[in-house]
Amino acid sequence: MSFKIGDVEVEDTFAEAFPMYATRLLITALNEKWALTAARVSTGFATSIIMSPAEAGIERLVPPEKTPDKRIGALIHIYHRSVPELKLQTIVRVGQCILTCPTTALFDGIPRAKRKMRIGEALAKFGDGFEVKDTMYGKVVWRIPVMEGEFVVEDTVGVVKAVAGGNFFILASSREAALEAAERAVEEISKKCKNVVLPFPGGIVRSGSKVGSLKYPKLIATTNHLYCPAIRDKVPDTKIPENVKSVMEIVINGLDEESVARATGVGVKAACSVKGVVKITAGNYGGKLGPYKIYLKDAVKLVETS
Repeated sequence: MSFKIGDVEVEDTFAEAFPMYATRLLITALNEKWALTAARVSTGFATSIIMSPAEAGIERLVPPEKTPDKRIGALIHIYHRSVPELKLQTIVRVGQCILTCPTTALFDGIPRAKRKMRIGEALAKFGDGFEVKDTMYGKVVWRIPVMEGEFVVEDTVGVVKAVAGGNFFILASSREAALEAAERAVEEISKKCKNVVLPFPGGIVRSGSKVGSLKYPKLIATTNHLYCPAIRDKVPDTKIPENVKSVMEIVINGLDEESVARATGVGVKAACSVKGVVKITAGNYGGKLGPYKIYLKDAVKLVETS
């Protein structure tokens, strides 16, 4: 079963996503350069929990009039399987990549979250006893002396049960078309969607994986051989049509299921606008990965009716 967006076939299937815990952090800085520098460095090596120590990404920039200290901000997300693991990754990444970055401050990006992680006190110990707990901008913060001046960090940050691993595949007649479609999808999601991040490099996955291995039992994930054009003739049950030469995947993490679904719809519609795209589908693994089902048809309708 499938439906059409323009000339592109969209398979009537779903992306299988899984639960994780997430925090959303607001980094502010003197200017966009340093806000984005801190955001990029602190979300590095965080593409997939398969091997990375966390999953993370940049959501968007925030204008000065909407941040506590009236400086430009950048929102980032960090995801993990459990709250203790998430707290550790948050403290490590803030301490090594945001505290160290010129002019930055850090605030809670989900102030309405009911559950909170206390990170400020642990980070404040860098101040070696000279740190001060204070109230600024209507928030409880720690002021940590550093050589540049001081680093201000909010004492607690919100934690929510989130959704990771939303995805769709772009099947195209050439690598150039697949890449252009993926880039357009990333651009539109980044422009139009809140509460989501695309954790892979540039938001794009060229090496989509499957759960487990056909040959190596100890591996928890290996190449999704069904969608590898280069071995189509070696895979009897290949999912690659004759006119497809390249496949790109978009992976979406979000603070809630609806946000992931909306981003999926926006991305699918954007990808379908590129000449050379043959088909759109999604990855699901018989319930081995997670309980969430992001149906492509419903995701597209969500965007078209809102």
